[in-house]
Amino acid sequence: MWALWTWLFSFFFILAILIIIGFQLVCLIDLEYDYINPYDSASRINRVILPEFITQGVLCFILLITGHWLMCFLSLPYLYYNATSYLQGEHLVDVTEIYNQLNREKKKRFVKIIYMICLFIFSLFWLLFNLEEEYD
Repeated sequence: MWALWTWLFSFFFILAILIIIGFQLVCLIDLEYDYINPYDSASRINRVILPEFITQGVLCFILLITGHWLMCFLSLPYLYYNATSYLQGEHLVDVTEIYNQLNREKKKRFVKIIYMICLFIFSLFWLLFNLEEEYD
């Protein structure tokens, strides 16, 4: 039963991360088409970056303590990238350079969302597998 709860929590954590990254992409696309000004876009993106990092860290911790080594191993590169960008001070979007870095920031978030969709599919598979195993 604990494995089912672990996969359910990981499913919702990954879904939350996907929503946060999707919100960041929408802000960048709105900025690209001049629907929003650079200050509002940067402040909205910067407001959700730390919750994204914290959610990813909690997800890795939960997977680690519950013994789901494969999923923990698959989510570690994303956690490492987040930690290094935070420690180097590159995690926030600069409002004065946002137009110059717009394509790079969009590509970075597209790569993040593709990576998290793969983890989401794995998590959904393991959730359904454990659900089926629990009720057989």
